[in-house]
Amino acid sequence: MIPQPFIVDLLNRIDIVDAIDRYIPLKKAGANFVACCPFHNEKTPSFTVSQSKQFYHCFGCGAHGNAVGFMMEYSGLSFVEAVTQLAEYAGMQVPATTSVPAKQSDNFGNFESLQDISSYAEISAQDLLNVLQTAAKFYKSQLKKSDKAIAYLKKRGLSGQTAARFGIGYAPSGWQGLSEAFADYKLERMRSILSQVGLVIVDHDKQYDRFRDRIMFPIVNLKGNIIGFGGRIIDEGEPKYLNSPETTLFEKGRELYHLFSARRAIRESDRVIVVEGYMDVIALSQHGIDYTVATLGTAITSFQIQRLMRQTDNIVFCFDGDNAGRKAAWRALENSLEFLSDNKYLSFLFLPEGEDPDSYVSRHGKEFFEQQLTHALPLSEFMFKELCGSINLQTSEGRAKLINKAKPLLQQIKAPALVSIMLKRLKDLAGIDQNQIEGLVQLNSKPIQKTHRKKNNDTRKVTTPYRRIIMMLLSRPDYLIKLDRKLLVQCDENDSEQNALKALVDLLDEHAYLVESPLTHSVLTYFNDFSYKELLENIESEVLEWSDKIDLEEEFMGAQRLLLQAQRNHRKAELHSKSLAQLTDEEKQELKQLTSL
Repeated sequence: MIPQPFIVDLLNRIDIVDAIDRYIPLKKAGANFVACCPFHNEKTPSFTVSQSKQFYHCFGCGAHGNAVGFMMEYSGLSFVEAVTQLAEYAGMQVPATTSVPAKQSDNFGNFESLQDISSYAEISAQDLLNVLQTAAKFYKSQLKKSDKAIAYLKKRGLSGQTAARFGIGYAPSGWQGLSEAFADYKLERMRSILSQVGLVIVDHDKQYDRFRDRIMFPIVNLKGNIIGFGGRIIDEGEPKYLNSPETTLFEKGRELYHLFSARRAIRESDRVIVVEGYMDVIALSQHGIDYTVATLGTAITSFQIQRLMRQTDNIVFCFDGDNAGRKAAWRALENSLEFLSDNKYLSFLFLPEGEDPDSYVSRHGKEFFEQQLTHALPLSEFMFKELCGSINLQTSEGRAKLINKAKPLLQQIKAPALVSIMLKRLKDLAGIDQNQIEGLVQLNSKPIQKTHRKKNNDTRKVTTPYRRIIMMLLSRPDYLIKLDRKLLVQCDENDSEQNALKALVDLLDEHAYLVESPLTHSVLTYFNDFSYKELLENIESEVLEWSDKIDLEEEFMGAQRLLLQAQRNHRKAELHSKSLAQLTDEEKQELKQLTSL
């Protein structure tokens, strides 16, 4: 929980142009800076960065945000990580946080017996990272001492060089083996840190290591920091794999094993293979296939898919050919659909039953494995193959069932060419014409159209007064004091702009410091969970096309005058629709006043 005033101060000090230019080269274009968008492929720059407004917007794919948002999207960082990294650039220290839940979940242990709760306030993210780094060194040192662990790795075909490159270690079988690595293992502060990063479990007065007698695989984030571990049991037993619990540093659904080290190989080969296990990644890498990542004990998430799409346009999901593998593949397909574009290629490689990537590449070698990648099923083929697998297409009922099952999947796809081709495929399978299919599927997602900007000095779009008022408030929150609140009294529930304005005003009222303090950055920074955020981002992007000579205050007041006059005309029409006998004395007086204006 980073204090909001700190974020305000940070963004007031950070120049978004400098922050983004560290990662992609920006070129001056009038009052703004431009580049080819890092979030989708394009040949003509449509990614625009406003130095005066401190936000970026892509007129091609709609990406929009501030310096923190860019760090999160481009580098795949969490909000806290992005703020921390920007703070380092600015020479600022992120304030220590004191977030200790009254009741800890099982993943973090039970701290109710700890006496010195105030010590948590002294624990920083760097403290947590340091402890994980020390634990990794300890596990590596223990591997060298364990004949049992070394024999296991040799049996799996791993060389000492590969084990060292992946930082593989061994957690000894003792209940408190980590006490060798930490002299203050049982002191309250260290006990708290070890519990917070998931290395030990604290149960009242008992404390013991989470990982015991396991091969240890460090999990590294995109900054190169160890944030957790995966532990593989050597002998028989359950669970076979045990991962660190989710912590403030480690979220399974956001991280991918080996992505940090594989980024260069992914870009050079222009593809990435997604597998399910650590050993699969390591075996493939040892055979020269280093563009491989693995999920962390869960199905691949939408966030992970987006992260991979920023690295390459070609993703191959490689799973076992059994039922579990196909279920995992289907989940990956479902989580990919809404992010597909016509320049992305997702495919699925299913290995023979009884094989996994580790055993398969060890048996057949790199060249043969890479040949199989060329035969991977494209996403569209896999989808229809699975949909048709349990359906009798020889019957009318079966073809109707196919359309019904395909409909919600196709509605998620926003890639116009791909969805058109898939509709044609569905038409052929169902045996009805294209118009009928389009009517039955009812695609409601339209492809994003690139905005073509005018070249004259004043490039304002034809827009509504409500939209103009929103635009002014986003640029100048302090104009809130100039807003006539009568405009908010009645809102048409079907008018998204009216409702967005009312919601924006409510939020500004709740966050008075945004109105009272001069901001050098976008006010949308503070509305991450705002239901109208996408609409507001589109409106804010129009500021990039306005001339510097426009009188913002006059625009603001003029839009209000138009709306107030429209309200008066609407009210007059309502009153005139009644007969004189139907009007109350108050309504007669109101009509007289409105007529005199």
